Amino acid sequence: MDALLAIWSEIPRYGQPALFNLYFAIASLPIGFIFALGLALGRNSNNRVLRGLCSGYIYAFRGSPLFIQFFMFYSIMLALNPIWWRPMELSWLMMNPLFIGPLALVMNTAAYTAEILYGALRTVPRGELEAARAFGMSRTQVFRTVTWPNTIRIAWPAYTNEVVFLFHATALVYFTLPVINAQRDIMNTAQLMFERDYNAFLHFSVAAIWFLAISLLIFFIFGRIYERLMRHLPPDQVPARPRLRFRPKYIR
Repeated sequence: MDALLAIWSEIPRYGQPALFNLYFAIASLPIGFIFALGLALGRNSNNRVLRGLCSGYIYAFRGSPLFIQFFMFYSIMLALNPIWWRPMELSWLMMNPLFIGPLALVMNTAAYTAEILYGALRTVPRGELEAARAFGMSRTQVFRTVTWPNTIRIAWPAYTNEVVFLFHATALVYFTLPVINAQRDIMNTAQLMFERDYNAFLHFSVAAIWFLAISLLIFFIFGRIYERLMRHLPPDQVPARPRLRFRPKYIR
């Protein structure tokens, strides 16, 4: 009981640090999604050069750890600082984790999201595409009315998982980049509290609770969006919306 009371009393301490994790995720997702759409369309293109470049980018960022990517981006920014950023008086921005963090996350999530969208593009029913062309629609009209609606519906459950994974990945930002002033996220705050009293169970349990609570909120919001996307189907034909599994499944 004392341990539960201690955890409960520590939870409010992580409210402000959680805003940094949310900032990194919210700042990365829109740009990353737009970039990913371009990569997916490029990989699905008939142009071999464009297809090869997009495939190479996706493979490179999906095949390397995000932890190393943070170091890579910080090293590049650090190397360019005396050449570009300092003479242009942009060091305060380009060397700040609030800029480098979202930059690395955008490049990373774009690769994973592009792979999801590419897979969805490949599974769009061909009959619907042929019917749209038979009606005399242009390529833009076919994409806007047939390809994109089907793609986003197919990709949304997997993309929901990617959003949750991206939010979890924000825990790496201040483990790889320097902490400036009071810029401390959930895990960085838990580490600081642990160094004071070495109570790993208390502080990291509270950090886990915050990540779990925000993840549940993401699943809830994206689940409602998925229901909106599938509103044209009868209720009994709508696939189950993305959610956390509380009951383990021992036999597949």
